[in-house]
Amino acid sequence: MLDEIYEDAELRMGKTIESTRLDLARIRTGRATPSLLDHVNVNYYGTPSPISQVATVSVSDARTLSVSPWEKNMVPLIEKAIMESNLGLNPITAGEIIRIPLPALTEDRRKEMTKIVRSEGENGKIAIRNIRRDALSDIKELTKEKEISQDDEKRGSEKIQQLTDRFVKKIDEVVTEKENEVMEI
Repeated sequence: MLDEIYEDAELRMGKTIESTRLDLARIRTGRATPSLLDHVNVNYYGTPSPISQVATVSVSDARTLSVSPWEKNMVPLIEKAIMESNLGLNPITAGEIIRIPLPALTEDRRKEMTKIVRSEGENGKIAIRNIRRDALSDIKELTKEKEISQDDEKRGSEKIQQLTDRFVKKIDEVVTEKENEVMEI
């Protein structure tokens, strides 16, 4: 019974780490990455679709993304979607290829971005603490129903806390890595 609680908590905490990584990948740094456009949707024959499903997104150089639509008529729609995405990007169309130069970030904007990165990291830690709370309440419930002893409850609580500490440390590492990427010129 306790093993199931540990496995569930560990699985959910692992998913939280991945979710935090994805959220941080969307934060724009000075470097071009295709994941920057992951959450931008294009109206594809009446259906909102991610750009990656209607075009190939690649990195031309360190500060330029290239978007090659699979259908010629998608060029203006993709261009419009990028401009409306609130990413501060201005796409340039050259025939069937859309080039997106990434403007250099100012020092103030970099500091602003690190605050956003920390905020996303804190959201991840809160999610992990909520998972810990759920696991501890499950352990207490087992003790209340006399399915495990108080000693098992204490050991289980300590193990859940160790698990929580390990995953919070991973979130801190991910956040530090992203902060360094944002502050890199």
